[in-house]
Amino acid sequence: MDGTEEILNLLRDNARISAEDIAAMTKKTVPEVQSIIQSLENEGVIMKYATIINPEKDSAKHGAVRAEIEIQCAPEREHGFDGIADRIYRFPQVKSLYLMSGGYDLKVVIEGDTLQDVALFVARKLSTLEGVRSTKTHFFLKTYKENDIVYVEKNTDSREGVIA
Repeated sequence: MDGTEEILNLLRDNARISAEDIAAMTKKTVPEVQSIIQSLENEGVIMKYATIINPEKDSAKHGAVRAEIEIQCAPEREHGFDGIADRIYRFPQVKSLYLMSGGYDLKVVIEGDTLQDVALFVARKLSTLEGVRSTKTHFFLKTYKENDIVYVEKNTDSREGVIA
């Protein structure tokens, strides 16, 4: 085993971990770790290193509106759902797009500055695409957990206990 999975797990947990720290934790040399990471990047396994930001504490995004949209659509001949998905994920408002099983075909997560921005995007962009049969929009009200990160701060009682 070349340690690839172990290195990926360490990077999943902390993308800022140094090659030196990974080498110490995996008992590999720094050049071996750097080579494995470079290979993973070249193969497209590692696509991007990102920072996870608490949306409720991000002053630049304060007031931004996120929504999940369920889309029922007709698959295209020879392209299936890929053609319509390609048109949808190109919109800058679209943050995530998934092909789903069940009661709808695509799930889209979008972000806008206001409720009206999101509503207009759905009405003027998504619902007008050829092949879209229906949409259902669900607005995110509060984020409790995302990407394995718990956003809810626990209120701890800092008062000292009194024993009678």
